[in-house]
This record gives sequence, structure tokens and C-alpha cells, in this order.
Amino acid sequence: MDVPQDTFTWDDTRPPSSNVFRAIKDITFGSIAGMVSKVFEHPFDLIKVRLQSQVLDPTARFNGPIDCLVRTWRNEGIRGLYRGLPAPVVGAMAENATLFLSYNELQSLLRRLDPHPSSQDPTLSQLALSGAGAGAITSFVLTPIELVKCKMQVQMLAPNKSTAILSTSTGYTAAATSGVASLKRNALPGPVSVFVSVIRDTGFRGLWLGQTGTLIRETGGGAVWFACKEFVGIQLIQRRAKSHGLQLERKDILPMESAFAGACAGGAYNISLFPADTVKSIMQTEEELRPRGKGVPTRSFFGTAREMYRAQGIRGFYAGCGITVARSIPSSAIIFLIYDGLSRHFTL
Repeated sequence: MDVPQDTFTWDDTRPPSSNVFRAIKDITFGSIAGMVSKVFEHPFDLIKVRLQSQVLDPTARFNGPIDCLVRTWRNEGIRGLYRGLPAPVVGAMAENATLFLSYNELQSLLRRLDPHPSSQDPTLSQLALSGAGAGAITSFVLTPIELVKCKMQVQMLAPNKSTAILSTSTGYTAAATSGVASLKRNALPGPVSVFVSVIRDTGFRGLWLGQTGTLIRETGGGAVWFACKEFVGIQLIQRRAKSHGLQLERKDILPMESAFAGACAGGAYNISLFPADTVKSIMQTEEELRPRGKGVPTRSFFGTAREMYRAQGIRGFYAGCGITVARSIPSSAIIFLIYDGLSRHFTL
């Protein structure tokens, strides 16, 4: 399927000497966009991870996203909602920098291999393939960071800790409530301590626990995210070009067009492969919430998926999906609004 031509042209006439500056642009602008969006969305991501982590529990800790949000605020305060923030901020910067850099480089590679003229618009399949490749590359950067983030986000829920005992769906137990009140928040291990403990207990390989889930999510999600954003953005640009009789390029996208296209992409990305993310989150929080003891091997990705299906069926794979889609729409809009805006005003 080709992207419609009409009055839209593909601008790929950069000299080779600009490749380094383009890479710097992708890394810098992607990092800024990722950092801002992550600060906005982190409380919602924390709720998602906590809902996902209870799928294999005999009794659910929370009745839903609102219950989780209210009880987290009541028992842990604003710091609880932003627990584990440093890791995902670093991760979001690395993720988006890697994503945009890989996406543009892979897109250029595909266009060099394409026998058609470079001035011709890329096909939607080329955009999707570039996005899939970028997502696959990014997954290897993202898994260790998400591992630390997920472990920190369930610290207050972990059994055998005075602050973490949650027993019923109506609230924290008295022991946990008193523990929360008495414990100094800085007594909980920070991201560096969690990172070091993972290496100490499982070696460097342990940092990539859940990599299969991240790879599936980011490869398929990357294809959907970029292809959806580009397609919707191109349609909006072409509509404006046609109505005003103008010759417009991709770089002429308006801020609101970037935001709307990004919002559509964010929703499509999370709906497409959410089950893989749920399996990954359960794997990455199992040691904290359901310790298996020394010498007991960790369940594989597909083994965890089977256990989830036995416990809650298909429904369990979509725990936290609603709040994730709700936060991903504005978050993705912010990312592309910032990235496209910076690209438009700071042409390198």
C-alpha cells in the first residue's frame, strides 16, 4: 500500500555530510520528548504495573485502576505515585533517542535499496518495517531499565516487608498501614541498589529478564506506532495541501497535526500487543511478589503466559489495559508534538 501522492513530496535530499547532525538531532530531540512524556505518564504506568503484577495472585490487591490509584495515594502519597521514576525517565530518554535514530536510519537504508527514485514517497510497508526494526533494536536497551522500574513500582506491595503487606481488596492490613506510617521512604532501595542486586543475584544476563515480551511488544508496537503516526499525519497534511492548493512536505506538519497523529499512534500501539507487556511485567515482578526460592528456575515467557491463562483466562492478559491506553494517547501526542516541533524549529 503506497502513501497517496497528490501534492505531497518526500524530502530526502540531504547531503551525506548531514548524517551526523541528523543523528545528533534524533538523539537529542528524542531524549527530550521521552523525558517530558514520562514525567507526565509515570503515575499511570505505576498503576498499570501494579494491576498487571496481581494477575497470578490468589486474591487481587486492587479492584481496578481507580481503587489502585486512591489506595496508593492514601498510603504512599505523591512519592508513591512517582516511585521508581528515575529509571523510566532515563529509559524514556534512551528509548526515544534509540527509536527515532534507528527509525530514520533504517528508513534511509530501505530507500537506498529501493529502485524507485528517492523523491518518491515511501510506502506504508517501508514505514512499518522501519518502525519494527527500530522497536526491535530499542527493546535490548529498554528491558534492563524496565526491569528496575517494575521492581521499584511494586516495592510497597512485596510480602515479608513491613510496608508491603496487602491482604484484602478493601485496603492495606493494619500491619502494613502502621508500617507505611513508620517507615522512612528513603529506606527503600533506589534504582542503583536494585540494579546492583539484580546483577549480584542473577548476573548481567538477569538484566534482560522479560526480553522476549519486550521484543514482541516493541517490534510489533514500533511498526504500528510509526506507521499509524505517519499515515494519519500524511493524511492531515494532504488534506490541508489540497484545500489550500499548496505543495507541502512531511516537515510542514502543524503542531496540532503532530499531536493528533501521535495520539492515534499511542492508542493503536498499546492495544495491538498489550498481552506481551503484561507477561513481561509479571515476570519482572515475580521475585518481589511471589518468591520461588533459591534454586527454583524462573518461568519462561510462554510458561508465564500459560499460568496467566489458567488463572484468569484472556482477561488476565489485559489487566491495566484501559488506563494504559488512556495515558498513552496524550503521552504519545506529547512525544511527537515535541519531536516534530523541535525538528521544525532547529533544522540541522
